[in-house]
Amino acid sequence: SSLPTHSRISVSDPRDVVAAVDVGGTRVKAALVARPMEVIAELTSPTPYDIDKAFGAAIAETVSGLVSTAEARAGPVRLAGCGVVVPGLVDEEAGAARIGVPTAVGHDVRAGLLAEARAGAARGVRNAVFIAIGTGIAGALMLDGSIVSADGWAGELGHVVVDEDGPLCPCGQRGCLETISSAASVERTYAAEVGTSLSAEEIALRVAAGEAAAAGVWAGAVASLASAVVTTVTLTGVELVLLGGGLSQSADILLTPL
Repeated sequence: SSLPTHSRISVSDPRDVVAAVDVGGTRVKAALVARPMEVIAELTSPTPYDIDKAFGAAIAETVSGLVSTAEARAGPVRLAGCGVVVPGLVDEEAGAARIGVPTAVGHDVRAGLLAEARAGAARGVRNAVFIAIGTGIAGALMLDGSIVSADGWAGELGHVVVDEDGPLCPCGQRGCLETISSAASVERTYAAEVGTSLSAEEIALRVAAGEAAAAGVWAGAVASLASAVVTTVTLTGVELVLLGGGLSQSADILLTPL
């Protein structure tokens, strides 16, 4: 499976670049990419609280900033297209951002799995799950070589219930995976138990240093994540599990117990 044919972007000239924009719950991460997959400019900024009201304008401003940065460093470039990924329910066929160039819009985690299948850790694999663990948690499935969308509903792994008596989730359920194992939930749980607000990265470092409180919070998050992974593998038969998102940057502190 791939992005729709009408959204494909042609890069033909050596100075052609494509803008890649990832709108997350906390940050907007963007880059200009030239051939062959060379990043020539990057930009990270806080996600505007009202981005839903002026989505196109926010994307256009981000892309404009990237182009200006690149041209200040290396001279003129031609923007050949833009890829935008967002969380939640995404209509990948009809969605479009209007910034004056061909634009592909996709679900952030399905796009991540597509990238892994084309150029990363899932090359040559027909059955895989990609789980992104950041402010929230979502998943994407590739089965028999096709990425599953189900009209945008597939992959909401963050709302699999792993503890019926767990925290209340904004979706209305209790104990969703996202309320226990996301980076934001690890931070909230640690702050509630210890009284100190730290980032998930800082908590991971405390786990590595042997702090008991951090290790307890971390163990709970990993156990719930493992439960959801086992359920997914059992139901789908995937042969490869890929982790991404901010929490995955903790590497073996997460991967070894998982």
